[in-house]
Amino acid sequence: MRIPCPFCGDRDAREFVYRGDASPVRPTEPADFHDYVYLRDNPAGPLREHWYHAQGCRNWLVVTRDTRTHEISRAEFARAADR
Repeated sequence: MRIPCPFCGDRDAREFVYRGDASPVRPTEPADFHDYVYLRDNPAGPLREHWYHAQGCRNWLVVTRDTRTHEISRAEFARAADR
């Protein structure tokens, strides 16, 4: 799989570290941490994911990837995605 890093260009997925779904928001209440850490959806289709470019520019990215085909439709810096 190739990931289009906004800084380095098209790179092999082995250069990246996968963190998971980018949609959960860190809870403010300690009682809500169990769901945040352990309960995740596993949707079939487009999913926004966090990837870290460990063997490249060392930036966090938000990659929109179809979980059925692994086709990547978008990749952007994580800070830009939060805006």
